[in-house]
Amino acid sequence: MSFADWIGAPVNWVFLVVGFLTLLSALKVVTAKNVVHAALFLVAALGGTAVLFLMLSAEFVAWVVVLVYIGAVLVLFLFGIMITRAPTGKDVGLDSPNKLLPALLSGATFLLLGWASLDAFGSTEIADLGEATSTEVLGLALLGRFVIPFEVVSFILLAALIGGVTIARRDLSPLEEEERGAV
Repeated sequence: MSFADWIGAPVNWVFLVVGFLTLLSALKVVTAKNVVHAALFLVAALGGTAVLFLMLSAEFVAWVVVLVYIGAVLVLFLFGIMITRAPTGKDVGLDSPNKLLPALLSGATFLLLGWASLDAFGSTEIADLGEATSTEVLGLALLGRFVIPFEVVSFILLAALIGGVTIARRDLSPLEEEERGAV
């Protein structure tokens, strides 16, 4: 397939737009000076990833990304920020003066993964890979054979949430209570 054929397909234009917005959001995650803004850019980056999975006809994976990563992990992250009253502004102590080495390592990792993907799959088209696993089969496996581990993970996440609230909540000393007028 030539570049002219590839660029002529409308689905590839959608891929380019969604991919560019996802990449821009991912860059803003690591460059945002405000931790809440970084979390919101992470929501946008993960949303773009879910759209890309939908374009690949991987509906189950796309909705798992939406429900688990956007719906649970990021909500817990933002909830933790609000509970702990963490500073949301720029923290000079966390800024590294050396930005070139991490940028070079990130670029090298990207090039290595890109080369490995092209080497492994070459010019194989997705349609030629065979039949995909249906969402029904995955759902039956998760809620049939793996229902106990699935529920155990949900209790572990609940315990982590309760533990985070417990650690973040600090009991006041009697003197502090008196100063606040709580006594």
